[in-house]
Amino acid sequence: MLAFLVQTLRIAVPYLFAAAGGIVSERAGIIALTLEGFMLTGAFCAALGSFYSGSPWVGIVAGVFGGVLAALLHALATIRYRADQVVVGIAMNLLAVGVTRFFLRLAFDSSSNSPRVPGFGGAEIASGVLGTLANPLVWMGLITMALVGWTLYRTPFGLRVRAAGEKPEAAASVGVPVRRVRWLAVALSGVCASLGGVYLALDQHQFTDGMTAGRGFIALAAVIFGKWDPKRVTIACFLFAAAETMQIRLQALQLVPSQFVEMIPYVLTIVALAGVVGRAVQPAALGKAVD
Repeated sequence: MLAFLVQTLRIAVPYLFAAAGGIVSERAGIIALTLEGFMLTGAFCAALGSFYSGSPWVGIVAGVFGGVLAALLHALATIRYRADQVVVGIAMNLLAVGVTRFFLRLAFDSSSNSPRVPGFGGAEIASGVLGTLANPLVWMGLITMALVGWTLYRTPFGLRVRAAGEKPEAAASVGVPVRRVRWLAVALSGVCASLGGVYLALDQHQFTDGMTAGRGFIALAAVIFGKWDPKRVTIACFLFAAAETMQIRLQALQLVPSQFVEMIPYVLTIVALAGVVGRAVQPAALGKAVD
């Protein structure tokens, strides 16, 4: 049971980071379809920074920097030029796949993965209880969601974010710079989501092409399933992480064909969303451009 819980925690960390970014972006009115791209960009930049500096802390800074750049590009297209947010989100994810693949070959002369990079914890303890608790990114993942909740409901900036996503016209009429708030929210979303990718790269001590494997989309599903509330979204992240842990355990037992076992996390995501869509009330101005 302890091993199951520890593995669930490790798997939940990138979901928590990405979902935190999704909450901030969508509460401000910007569809967070780009979480996957932010995570992948952060993972590659973290591996690049860690490899050439020899320090995982530099890798964290590099990963966040890459995620913020991707987020600002997303904000430029959707806020400044008022492009369709769904189309831009798909384009950003495809761009992240192509750019990371190109620079993977350019920097490491490989089309599949980078060399081993410095991470947190030695290889012999990285997957155990000690390695998990010693990884600062695990604690950062747990704290990030709490900080997002506190920011949204306890600070003036959080009030402005919620106003920008619910009633941007009313917020603008009382002097709230809605577009500036949305820019900041998207940038913060890039910071949070990129840390999810950073965790993957430094936990596995390398970058692998497409290593996010749809985690950004599952995190977005957790945001919707949790009805954009940080507490509920946290529970959803752990629920999806537990399903993935169960999938890994069942696959090792080889009781059923592996193809069916691999479907468990994704089927659970679909079932969960099918039960909540229609009852979840999204931010009123989600996906709507403002002048």
